Amino acid sequence: MSAAKSHQTPSVKTVAVVGKYLAAGIAQSLAELADFLHKRGYAVVFETETARNMERGSQHGPIAAMTPAEIGEHADVAIVLGGDGTMLGIARQLAPYEVPLIGINQGRLGFMTDIPSDRMMPALADMLDGKVESEQRSLLEGSVERDGETIFRARAFNDVVVARGTGSGMVELRVEVDGHFMYNQRSDGLIVATPTGSTAYALSSGGPLLHPSLRGIGLVPIAPHALSNRPIVVPDSSEIVIEVVAGRDISVNFDMQSLASLLHHDRIFVQRSKHAITFLHPQGWSYYDTLRRKLHWNEYPSAEGQLK
Repeated sequence: MSAAKSHQTPSVKTVAVVGKYLAAGIAQSLAELADFLHKRGYAVVFETETARNMERGSQHGPIAAMTPAEIGEHADVAIVLGGDGTMLGIARQLAPYEVPLIGINQGRLGFMTDIPSDRMMPALADMLDGKVESEQRSLLEGSVERDGETIFRARAFNDVVVARGTGSGMVELRVEVDGHFMYNQRSDGLIVATPTGSTAYALSSGGPLLHPSLRGIGLVPIAPHALSNRPIVVPDSSEIVIEVVAGRDISVNFDMQSLASLLHHDRIFVQRSKHAITFLHPQGWSYYDTLRRKLHWNEYPSAEGQLK
């Protein structure tokens, strides 16, 4: 069921399970999931940190644990129990291995972990029987260059954010796209977002929603000094270069991976990664359903002025 395979259920032999770190009550859900998968004849492995933090093993003996790299080499599909943050972390690590991901939400509805926990078993039963919707999501990769030397590299599933520190003033950034000067911007920072990341920090900063199938990258200013600095979407074939011109206490964040204390004239290079993430959803899944529930697009004022 990987992106390199045909997503046919008979190809699934080994299922990896990843759980949110130390989430309340998650050990029981993980054990129940493992028992369910064992009974259907699948080999089950737990991501190393997930196995370490489980309160108890299943009735099938010792817990089989693998690192993300080992999961990438051996698993046919990975099931993630948690929230979007849990999915972000494992998705970046599994991207080079083309292992498809299924997201089970433990808590509030997520944009990526879209199957409610109380629907976990029936949804998985149908999906493992081949009733699935498949989609691919793009990632970003980039580097930071200082005096001609690369000092940092990382991938990002949501966004790359260049931003000022909490106690400092505005930053000035020079932005180029494919070698063409676009603008010098004075602001609190700049978000470079994938379509997946368009519903994260970029959304709260006034950026546009991008459907995951769009081949675009969003550039969203954070509290720009000039109101004419507006969000823009560029082709995802672009190379984006951000140079630090002025400001202090500036950092760059690739999802949850940070490099603090950028210096003037440091250059951040961002482009689409050659890797992609494959998500598997229940049959009939729709991205618009997720947006409607998460953003409350289904709530309209009633005659009494209350939301229904």
